[in-house]
Amino acid sequence: MIHKRKVAILGATGAVGQRYIQLLQGHPWFEIEVLAASERSAGKKFKDACNWLMETDLPDEIAEMSVVNADVESVENAGDVHLVFSSLPGDLAGPVEAEFGAMYPVFSKASAHRMEQDVPLIVPEINSDHAELIRLQQKIRGWKGFITTDPNCSTIQLVLTLKPLMQFGLKQIVVSTMQALSGAGYPGVPSLDIIDNVVPFISGEEEKMEAETLKILGCFNGECVENADLKLSASCNRVNVKDGHLESVFVKLDQDPTLEQIKEAFINFKGVPQDLLLPSAPKHPIIVRNEKNRPQPRFDRDSGCGMSAVVGRIRKDPIMTFKYMCLGHNTIRGAAGGGILSAELFVAKGLA
Repeated sequence: MIHKRKVAILGATGAVGQRYIQLLQGHPWFEIEVLAASERSAGKKFKDACNWLMETDLPDEIAEMSVVNADVESVENAGDVHLVFSSLPGDLAGPVEAEFGAMYPVFSKASAHRMEQDVPLIVPEINSDHAELIRLQQKIRGWKGFITTDPNCSTIQLVLTLKPLMQFGLKQIVVSTMQALSGAGYPGVPSLDIIDNVVPFISGEEEKMEAETLKILGCFNGECVENADLKLSASCNRVNVKDGHLESVFVKLDQDPTLEQIKEAFINFKGVPQDLLLPSAPKHPIIVRNEKNRPQPRFDRDSGCGMSAVVGRIRKDPIMTFKYMCLGHNTIRGAAGGGILSAELFVAKGLA
């Protein structure tokens, strides 16, 4: 029996913070206790501090909650918190999350700590064993709590589809992304920059995909994560779509499996969250579409309640081995939903 944890959300007024609030409504394990944001929001009721962007209505009880400043003392004074979800901007997240990590389990969506050697970078279906890194982190840093991180939104859906291909000797990946506007936060990309246009640059995105993938698919040896022996080249583009990142993926394999073997590897893939029946775990982490023109963001981004990666157009490639399209909901699986699933994993493993 899991007893309910009371949680704080750092960066609660932002787009990802709002998605956390939406997804945590009625959650069986987690209850929102504290909403924290910047000094300009602190002291206001949430409804007055926040421009609510979600498709569902702002819950009445959340609307009336007071926002506190995103520091340990303010959060402690506001309620009895067991764990922290952070959706702080990257430039603020580093020191603030470290302050909280000394005291609380922190599940961070920010990039500040992802590549630190003693910090897990988790996609629960893929590398749940990396969660054990927090024991080393606590020992090294002398912390009571810890920081664990979720990857970049475009990385999460990619690695979900790469993991089942590793059985065929995955060696090289080339990926080109078509990323939704919501990935840039709110207000995001100016309308005159994106209407009738594609922007072929997202600052830092390609570097994150190329580095994070190797860590996630790497092996934890008890002391550190040894990066996977892979090569990945990424090219990232912003397109005029609200939600849902679409990726064109090319893979080089040592083996030469059939198309049916590749499809079966995707369809049959599951991980620890599915075995443990975690509340936010999709039944099928990867969904395969056989139509010639799928996946598409408008039709497929909500698959598995937004927690599944959707794959289609799987075919042989004359230069690499196979190519396919991959779609994921960037603010659900790629952000708040992924963070909640990670927290469920840590709770189920007795780590939080």
